Amino acid sequence: MVSDDRERTDFSPTDSPEFGRGVSYFDAVYGFAATLLIANVDSVPPEAWRDLHALLSSDVLGQLVGFFLSFAVIALFWRVSVRCLRAMTGLDGPTTAISLVATALIVLIPFTTQGISDPASADLPLPTAVYAVNVALAALAHSAVFVVAATRGLLRQPLDAARLRAAMLDYALTPAIFLLSIPLAFWVDPAVAQLSWLSLAVLLPLSGRRAERG
Repeated sequence: MVSDDRERTDFSPTDSPEFGRGVSYFDAVYGFAATLLIANVDSVPPEAWRDLHALLSSDVLGQLVGFFLSFAVIALFWRVSVRCLRAMTGLDGPTTAISLVATALIVLIPFTTQGISDPASADLPLPTAVYAVNVALAALAHSAVFVVAATRGLLRQPLDAARLRAAMLDYALTPAIFLLSIPLAFWVDPAVAQLSWLSLAVLLPLSGRRAERG
């Protein structure tokens, strides 16, 4: 581990203006990406507003499902980022670079959401696979920020090797589920692959409680 990153010229402690600007930038990227999701929802034709059945029968319902799914995904990644930054004593060059990669992958989510929510492509396996790869890479990048911070001695509460390995296993859960859904999309059905993502609603809390016991 790095003995004292505070002596590095590229280190920005949490009480520095540089750290504050970095956090503000990252927060703005998450907010902008979440806002872009609405661009995937087409305008509802006037006749669809005649009654509830007509509205639900229009293509907008599937697009709204994609909007809320990806909004929740981006919000969860933002929460992970906030928790990670709170656990750190500051940012240095490597952690900043990986954070930028993570936010770039977040900005891609509105683009990949279009594939799984557009009625013309939602039933195809490729859009689901591309979305799964996007989320999996974003999850890996967010976990890399924490792991690199830990190995460089930037955590407020340093982790020993055993606890760091346990944290890495927990972080691997989300990308594993999304990557395992890709064969389901091609060999079974894209809808089945997308439903498999819901398993994280059960597995993530169980993983968190296991980490706390450890």
